[in-house]
Amino acid sequence: MIVENAKIADIDILTELRLAYLKEDSGKLSEDDIQRIKQNLPNYFRKHLNQNIFCYLIRDKGEVAACAFLLVVEKPMSPAFITGRTGTVLNVYTNPAYRNKGYAKQIMNKLLSDAVEKNLSVVELKSTEDGYHLYKSIGFIDEMSKYHSMKWYNQ
Repeated sequence: MIVENAKIADIDILTELRLAYLKEDSGKLSEDDIQRIKQNLPNYFRKHLNQNIFCYLIRDKGEVAACAFLLVVEKPMSPAFITGRTGTVLNVYTNPAYRNKGYAKQIMNKLLSDAVEKNLSVVELKSTEDGYHLYKSIGFIDEMSKYHSMKWYNQ
């Protein structure tokens, strides 16, 4: 299987893959959330695809078997990210019919190869238990920090 970069023509499938990932990850999505995502996410992809969000796909007999997204951000430089360019992996998802065939590993290897070409200092992700061993096997390490991970939500 060949890992390919998604194109504008793939926006509908990227939206569906994002929804499939979110449904599986959260256990449920409200109908309102689903409709808002379907309405707004294609515009996001039209604006950002292959600019600062890079989406990787593997197709098997014409059907998308797996995907992953790489969000690239440029920040003021620091010793932790000396180029100022960082990446965040999002939406690593394999269609249930294609799991345990190495597709996620193949996509992640391509994504990390591209991260080197894009001169990213660091690539980060949050892993589920299911994905943890895969990410460890390709070089990701657990991050220990003196900082607390915190969030603020605009309600």
